[in-house]
Amino acid sequence: MRRRLFSESQIEKDYFLSNIEQHKVENITISAFYQSRSLTVLACIWLGLATVACYRYVPASAQHFFRSSSFSLEQNLFHGFLAVFVIFLFVSVMIMPNGPFTRPHPAVWRVVFGASLFYFFALVLTVFLRLEEARQIIIWLYPELKHMKHCHILDKEYAVNCSQVTFERVYSHMDIFALAHFAGWVVKTILLRHRMIAWTLSINWEITEIAFSHILPNFNECWWDSLLLDVLICNGLGIEVGMLLCRWLEIRDYRWDSIRDIRGARGKLKRAVLQFTPGSWTYTRWLHRDSSVLRSFLLSQLIIVWQLAELNSFFLKHVFIVKPSHPLTQLRLLLITLMSAPAIRQYYLYVIDPHVKRVGSQLWLFIATVLTETLVCFKLGSETFEHAILWNLVYWVIWMILSSFLTVWICRYLFAPGSGTPPTANTPTIPQARPTQSTIEALTSFKLEPTQFAGKDCENGSVSPSAVSIRQRPTVQYER
Repeated sequence: MRRRLFSESQIEKDYFLSNIEQHKVENITISAFYQSRSLTVLACIWLGLATVACYRYVPASAQHFFRSSSFSLEQNLFHGFLAVFVIFLFVSVMIMPNGPFTRPHPAVWRVVFGASLFYFFALVLTVFLRLEEARQIIIWLYPELKHMKHCHILDKEYAVNCSQVTFERVYSHMDIFALAHFAGWVVKTILLRHRMIAWTLSINWEITEIAFSHILPNFNECWWDSLLLDVLICNGLGIEVGMLLCRWLEIRDYRWDSIRDIRGARGKLKRAVLQFTPGSWTYTRWLHRDSSVLRSFLLSQLIIVWQLAELNSFFLKHVFIVKPSHPLTQLRLLLITLMSAPAIRQYYLYVIDPHVKRVGSQLWLFIATVLTETLVCFKLGSETFEHAILWNLVYWVIWMILSSFLTVWICRYLFAPGSGTPPTANTPTIPQARPTQSTIEALTSFKLEPTQFAGKDCENGSVSPSAVSIRQRPTVQYER
């Protein structure tokens, strides 16, 4: 079990910074895209702010330069709110951490972090409001939601004539939301890279729908809808396709040529498009037989928090009366997905790497956001929970805890030494021993090439193979 009570050494701080908090781009070929432009950004922000704030107040005469009667207080506040958000994102590009990802560009993940932080602040503000006040703000942003009622957010009939099972009726449920279910589980599986955990989340979600169906009408489903369409077809196919994509990405050769060295417009365009794909791929090994109890506990918490984040999506729609197809719902879903990508990566390193003694910023913000969303749902949705059956919620909590621990222990003992996709032939074998301080020093100070390896496991002192290059591997010493 790792020791987290002791302070970090400078080497461990550098290791944390370079691998988790602020991963740097290796082999920069177009330096103009990675140079600091702080003064240029400052000038652009100020000129843009001055232009937008003043130009809209210049009609025919200049007497209304600083205040125009054509704009109401609500419009001025909306424009100011939008300007604050845009400037906050620009500032995020300069000062926020990009986390463990650098593709397609670190600025993208800094913007994601900035938008996530802004959303978290909005949730904190919402906690101190009443439901009517919070809805007034949403209606101010989206006036079409003013007359929205709970009956309007139900896009179809739920749990009606479940005994009538025909091919036409089953096929009629294969709508755009079924395709979204499939695509969503492909993405979830790619993020988790573990078949057993993904299947547990899929089955547990159907149990969650049963437990909360008495307060959320859209959770009422026929048995064939839950078992066949959701678990087996949409979720199941999504999980298996996601695992196939993981295997394909593991065996892929990651050798990136500079766009300047590629001849022809077609080749350059292809290289530019491939910039939006992973620069390397790490074989994920959450558990093995020698995993500590702490690792098993931390992995079970991932299942619980993931389930809570999924549940928040439906409660937020129900409490604030927003349709699933509304842009506000889609933006929140997109933001949570983008937040979870670096957060899961940081959590994986926190779980398996004994040299990582604290969580990354993206992971901290993701957990804080999920918990604050839950607080908003409970506080502002008190009328909804007044009709809840207490024992249903108690049984659901007990099942979530037991199933998460049971899944982890099954994976630990039945799917050892590795879970999910097996390692490829190119995955190096590193002795299961604890590296010395000089080894850590070499790994952190060396100019690494992470694309050469796909394996990664640091439990019980094993070294991170993805951090060492084939051609530039430092001398590694181990303490038995």
